[in-house]
Amino acid sequence: MSGSLHHNPSDANAWTRRQFVHTGLAMASAAITVPHFIQRSALAMPTTLGASSVAGVDEDKVLVVVQLSGGNDGLNTVVPFADDSYHRVRPTIAMGEREVLRLTGRGVGDVGLHPALDGLMEMYDEGLMSVVQGVGYPNPNRSHFASMDVWHTGDTNGTGDGWLGRYVDHQCCGYGKGESGRAEGTPVAPLAIGPDAPLAISGQRVKPVTFESAELFKWAAEGDKSVGDAYDRVTTTGPTDDAPADSAKSFLMRTALDARVASDTIRRAVAVEPLVRYPQTELGQQLQMVSAMIRAGMKTRVYYVSHGSFDTHAGQGGAQGQHANLLRQWGDAVRAFYQDLKAQENDRRVLTMSFSEFGRRVGQNASGGTDHGTAAPMFLFGPGVKPGVFGNQPSLQNLDEGDLKFGLDFRSVYANVLGDWLGADAREVLGQSFRATKLIRT
Repeated sequence: MSGSLHHNPSDANAWTRRQFVHTGLAMASAAITVPHFIQRSALAMPTTLGASSVAGVDEDKVLVVVQLSGGNDGLNTVVPFADDSYHRVRPTIAMGEREVLRLTGRGVGDVGLHPALDGLMEMYDEGLMSVVQGVGYPNPNRSHFASMDVWHTGDTNGTGDGWLGRYVDHQCCGYGKGESGRAEGTPVAPLAIGPDAPLAISGQRVKPVTFESAELFKWAAEGDKSVGDAYDRVTTTGPTDDAPADSAKSFLMRTALDARVASDTIRRAVAVEPLVRYPQTELGQQLQMVSAMIRAGMKTRVYYVSHGSFDTHAGQGGAQGQHANLLRQWGDAVRAFYQDLKAQENDRRVLTMSFSEFGRRVGQNASGGTDHGTAAPMFLFGPGVKPGVFGNQPSLQNLDEGDLKFGLDFRSVYANVLGDWLGADAREVLGQSFRATKLIRT
């Protein structure tokens, strides 16, 4: 979770801010003095979470990713209720027209949302939601880990850095280049709420900030007087040493200082009472924290949260049951999130994207569930989206060994988000050109 660092890149992987914050390593002592460049950085507070900026980059817009982990059943999320094949191969978990929340609009067809998604139906009716049908990629992989890597990297081999990590890296070096060929200013690190940093937001230059709760994201050296004294000397009395910027001591102290500022900034932000009531679920609390950080004016442009598990091999249920509960938690949390953002007058700044690593097989299994499949819908939320249903519902007769054939490459959605929302060069980030699906208002 490091920012723009002037040191050996291999050191960045070995010593991240997350390690300092969570383990409280003794990176400083009363004998350690402070390099001059750190003193300048601390006084200016150019942290990845605060007032830093990169020349030429619009910092107003924010992307929030909600990952539906485990393989969400797309056919029971956007339901083809009028298709006889759907009911024939799903005798106990299919839903009919009287149960689903029917989607309307030009060219939509006979599909509806799962009845547990009444929160999202309200957003759809208000023009705040795009449903993108039949999304996938060539030669799909049905392994959770391998397919998630594909989605996270934007590469069908599942290799490389994260697609949003590359976006942040390119934000540093692709805009406002100075004499050094690198962008002027400090990059803004992505932020994830959860136990691990998602690959999607991990780049080469910029590592994400990751924490499970604001209380856990605490300056671990608060009880260490020597570290506290060193920090206070930086921000009050100034430097006492001019160690080289690329020295190990300089890097350790920069990491310590950035961790302290990040910890304080985030905990102050999320301590503020939200403007609406959020559902008391894990996803609800995650989005409440994201909303609080946006409200606090943090410069973070990419936030990442996860919700699961959607691996419903048994007892999935139809209108009621395990899958319904997961969908209800998702829909209610996203609805509350946008109500809060609107009350803040920040809703037009924020685009939310939801995806899952794959859908489920067309037919249910003998355990009343569904097994790993392929194509599934994606979802975009916010005043910045073109509302409605996009793409065609995949055929339930023309299948690929029992699985849906995808109609839209997920990277076409990424290209649209990168180019029309984040203002990035999508080809440079994704490594090749994809025809952007026009889902963003321009």
